[in-house]
Amino acid sequence: MSTILLDRSAIRSLINMSEVINVVEEAFKAWAEGKANMPPKAYLTVERGDFRAMPAALPGFAGVKWVNSHPFNRSHSLPAVMAVLICNDPETGFPLAVMDGTEITYCRTGAIAAIASKYLARRNSNTLGIVGAGCQAYTQIIAHAELFELTSINAFDIATENMDKLISSLPEYPIRKCSLEEAVSSDIVCTLTPSREPIIKRRWVADGTHINAVGADGAGKEELEPSILRDAMVVVDEVVQASHGGEINMPISKGLFTVDEIYATLAEVLTGKKKGRTDSKAITVFDSTGVAIQDLAVAKLIFGKAQERGGYPVLGLV
Repeated sequence: MSTILLDRSAIRSLINMSEVINVVEEAFKAWAEGKANMPPKAYLTVERGDFRAMPAALPGFAGVKWVNSHPFNRSHSLPAVMAVLICNDPETGFPLAVMDGTEITYCRTGAIAAIASKYLARRNSNTLGIVGAGCQAYTQIIAHAELFELTSINAFDIATENMDKLISSLPEYPIRKCSLEEAVSSDIVCTLTPSREPIIKRRWVADGTHINAVGADGAGKEELEPSILRDAMVVVDEVVQASHGGEINMPISKGLFTVDEIYATLAEVLTGKKKGRTDSKAITVFDSTGVAIQDLAVAKLIFGKAQERGGYPVLGLV
């Protein structure tokens, strides 16, 4: 038997956002139904960033993602986030594939936010606000454009060159540079920064807004004023992770928000155990910390497509 090796260029040739959205949504439903196994991610903190080990198992597929977060990597001409996935046969333990996980991470994060928007944003939402025009902004735009008819994508970043690059790289989308307040005035807002203090003011958030809080994915990170959470219907991807390292982690540590105030997990909404948006004037927030079943679902999809195509490097282990 041989293990398939897939580098980032191979992943890019096999990945498709529409398919990613489908498999990630199905994986969350499988998790809610007890068909997937996933312990919370483990963190290893180092001086300039951190690493996360993220194991999970879906029917017929298991594995672990090893991913870093180093916010200052621009000075090294490296992405802030890079990842590797090791995928195994759950029946025998045989390593089926070792694959680059960076592109998978970007795509599945965009996909899960778009899925959350599908259930929590107003159905007629047609403007998308992007706060932070780094690597994650690209897949947020691509994923949301799969599910919504976007007439305007309002992008803000403290670095003008990031906004310029985003616009020039995605000319097929209606992206415009704007102020932070203008970006937050959109129907759907995706916050994608490593901020450790609130940058989104409550007074900027209009009734009916949906926010995907994506940037806060580790202890001490925070993008939203806590009063936004108090006034919103808050949905999380995983309660323990969100409490310790998501958007709600700092408000909880300061006594400004409690776990009991979480409305639902996204899996509960997807399976109908809890209703999504029912009030057009409600503010909704999805606290996205990133869970391993997202990565494994996409890796399983890519592994199947790689098997069909053949021709990839292999590592003979047996």
